[in-house]
Amino acid sequence: MPDDVPPESVAHAFADAWNAGDARAIAALFEPDAEFVNVVGLWWHSRDDIERAHAYGLARLFPGSTLRVTATRTRMLAEGVAVVHARMRLAGQAPIAGVEAPGVRTTVFSFVVRRDARGAWRCASAHNTDVVAGMETHVRDEAGVLRPADGRATGTATGDTAGNPGPGAP
Repeated sequence: MPDDVPPESVAHAFADAWNAGDARAIAALFEPDAEFVNVVGLWWHSRDDIERAHAYGLARLFPGSTLRVTATRTRMLAEGVAVVHARMRLAGQAPIAGVEAPGVRTTVFSFVVRRDARGAWRCASAHNTDVVAGMETHVRDEAGVLRPADGRATGTATGDTAGNPGPGAP
C-alpha cells in the first residue's frame, strides 16, 4: 500500500466492507490481536472474534444495511500510529424488538491504526458509539432501564452557562 494512503482510509474501507456484507473484509482491516468494542459494550479480542461478530451482525441485525462515512478527523500519535475518529450514518437495520422500521443511526467510531511492515494501515483497536442527539449521558432508572439523559433540563449540565457542551460532548 503506498505511503500516500491516509490513516482514515481504514474508516472508508470498513464502510465499504460493511456495505458489501463482507465480514472477512472487515476483519482483514484489523491486526490479529485487535480489540473491538461495539455500541452496547460487547468486546471482542481478536481478528477472528471481530469477523465472527460481524458475520452474525451483517446476517441477522443489519442485512442489506448501508454505512456511510460522513466525517473523519485524524490525529497522528507517533510515526506510523494514528487515531481516526469517523462519524458514520447507518441506515437499513433489520426489524428487531418490536420495531418494524428502525430509523437511521449516527455513530462515532474511534480507530487506533498503525502501519504494518508492508505500509498498510491496520487497526489495533476500534470502538463504536451511538450518537444520542441532544443528550449528555445515560442514567439507569429505578427499574434498571438505561436511558439517555440531559442534565441541562434539570440544571445539572456538564456544559458551561453559555450553552457550550461539556468536555465529553462532540
